[in-house]
Amino acid sequence: MKNNLLQKIREKTIRVGVVGLGYVGLPLAVEKAKAGFKTIGFDVQAEKVSMVNRGENYIGDVVDKDLKDLVQNQMLSATTDFCFVKDVDFIAICVPTPLDTHQQPDISYVKSSVKEISKYLQKGTMVVLESTTYPGTTEELIQPILEEGTGLKCGVDFYLGFSPERVDPGNLIYKTKNTPKVVGAIGPDATEVIAEMYRTVLESDIHTVSSPAVAEMEKILENTYRNINIGLANEMAILCDKMDINYWEVVDAAKTKPYGFQAFYPGPGLGGHCIPLDPYYLSWKAREFGFHTSMIESSMMVNDKMPEYCVERASKILNRDKKALNGSKVLVLGVAYKQDIDDYRESPAIDVINILKASGAETDFYDPFIKAFKSDGKFYSGLDNIDPEVIAGYDLVMITTAHTTVDYEMVQKNAKAIFDTKNAMKGIADRTNIEVL
Repeated sequence: MKNNLLQKIREKTIRVGVVGLGYVGLPLAVEKAKAGFKTIGFDVQAEKVSMVNRGENYIGDVVDKDLKDLVQNQMLSATTDFCFVKDVDFIAICVPTPLDTHQQPDISYVKSSVKEISKYLQKGTMVVLESTTYPGTTEELIQPILEEGTGLKCGVDFYLGFSPERVDPGNLIYKTKNTPKVVGAIGPDATEVIAEMYRTVLESDIHTVSSPAVAEMEKILENTYRNINIGLANEMAILCDKMDINYWEVVDAAKTKPYGFQAFYPGPGLGGHCIPLDPYYLSWKAREFGFHTSMIESSMMVNDKMPEYCVERASKILNRDKKALNGSKVLVLGVAYKQDIDDYRESPAIDVINILKASGAETDFYDPFIKAFKSDGKFYSGLDNIDPEVIAGYDLVMITTAHTTVDYEMVQKNAKAIFDTKNAMKGIADRTNIEVL
């Protein structure tokens, strides 16, 4: 099986399947197809499937023309029907792995996808999970489902591995194509073949590890590292405010040291598909071993309270003008979880908006990339644009995303008061109505 698959990879006769056509899956499917492998995308959302088959792009990191050309050239297609799994030699699972209402891992999307795959899996197929999850998922959950559902044996009839996605939406330098890849599979043959498949598609280093569990833990470490350091930055910002010290100036000074320090910045909380979630996966799994992840949980507590803390700071700013938060008009600038993208998954700005509204503030938002969004079953519609008259109509402007396309000079000149939680106005000379986190 190993030699046969390696030959098919060299000849580019491998047929690829990608399960989940979101921020991770669609860019991966596009890269596989661009590398010369016929690719089928699988998704339960018929609307996404239809858009792909029409060549209509909905992911910022995918080039519109690339998608359209690949579809027209019949190198990429999409379907909701998992029976076509029988036609592929390589399957990448890129479905969401959110948290449930109890902040515990929700792997229902992974489980349901694997069960569908097991109905049609053929001998000689590579299956790779890319979705971020807790260490042990590949071997403890996926392998038994595939073996029991097919009667095939892992390592003999099919290969199984884990290769964590490292998508960073909006990153202008690192995309799916050139971000280094980590591969951990069950057995050396599987590791070699799966790594070779990625090596043929991507223009990046492929780092292999001894098992899927190592690769799973590696991904958790990446984002837990960032979670903890952002938690430190947030806690330092809170302390610096009490001491009347500008944290942003502190960190700018600290990062002049050429070694031993990496700059992390505070904000209204954590957003995105990884950093706010991954530490919860690790803490949940650690309890199985009677281990308490005290440092990780402490950072999560700090980060989780930031939306509420930012609203408290906003209330204090209004109080200085003898205004109560209840009844004040507040404009939130930015709902995306990071600058210059249209992704609002787990965005702390949404929490800020909800807390403001619950406090009685008349709250609107403007985001140049997001005109409307849906959260917890509620629909939110934003302003179409902002101008001096619009800005002047609010008691407070609260910046929660540092989009570079916003005219911050105009905002500063016309706003009564500004609370900048992202230091987006660092280049504005007149600071009389600006307060930073």
